[in-house]
Amino acid sequence: MVIGLLTLHLQLPGCSSLKEKRSRLRPLIARMHREFNVSVAEVDGLDAWKDAILACALVSNDRGHTQRSLQKVVHWIEASWPDVTVLEDEFELI
Repeated sequence: MVIGLLTLHLQLPGCSSLKEKRSRLRPLIARMHREFNVSVAEVDGLDAWKDAILACALVSNDRGHTQRSLQKVVHWIEASWPDVTVLEDEFELI
């Protein structure tokens, strides 16, 4: 069993309130869950308007599949969500 953890530091330019930040993150998180079958949660930067730190977890029996799947998440965000900037991504396999 392999547990993959992807930590994303996202920048949300133009957000002027926490309510606006949540309204932009909610559909992103829902689509990530649907598209890639990963568990996603905002884990840090909860009070920052323009930044978010998301953690994505994936459990699999294949190390390569886990790593490829989480890398696809990063590429998908960069290609499909032009109003979100990925500042940093960090992969960890357990």
